[in-house]
Amino acid sequence: MANGTDPPGDAPAPGHPRRGRDESPEERADRRWGDILQELRVTQTGVQVLFGFLLTVVFQQRFPQLSHTDRTIYVITVLFGAATTGVLIGPVSFHRLLTGLRVKPETVVWASRLTLLALVLLLCTMACALLLILRLVVRDTLAAWLVAAMVAWFVLWWFVLPAWARRHVSRQRSAERPGR
Repeated sequence: MANGTDPPGDAPAPGHPRRGRDESPEERADRRWGDILQELRVTQTGVQVLFGFLLTVVFQQRFPQLSHTDRTIYVITVLFGAATTGVLIGPVSFHRLLTGLRVKPETVVWASRLTLLALVLLLCTMACALLLILRLVVRDTLAAWLVAAMVAWFVLWWFVLPAWARRHVSRQRSAERPGR
């Protein structure tokens, strides 16, 4: 089964066209690794810019005027930003340390997990950064509600919609299988 849906052998089941690519497990791992690297490039650029800005906040004139709560939020935000950066670099370390061991499919799985963890950490970083900024310009209660709305927005696009699409495709494929 080259892609998990086709029967073994060269020909697809009668009445069912072949799906996906005709590639070996190694070729599939190479392709998926390239996909993950591209995703990491996009994500890491944004995280690095955000983290860079966060690191400069402490050197601003108004920083000493922040309340204890705002300073605490800042520290938590910086720590989330650092954690996000570390996790995003994790797949590179995995690849470098495991190169030559012929475990690229497993490396791809771990890199995928680290990428999802990075998205969760980025969500936390964004929420904390928004809270810190919004607390300076609107009432605390309104800031909390705005941050909650933005977290819901990010969760919708980053997790809910992809999960729904995955489930939808899975149901479609399941319905198309012979014997159903």
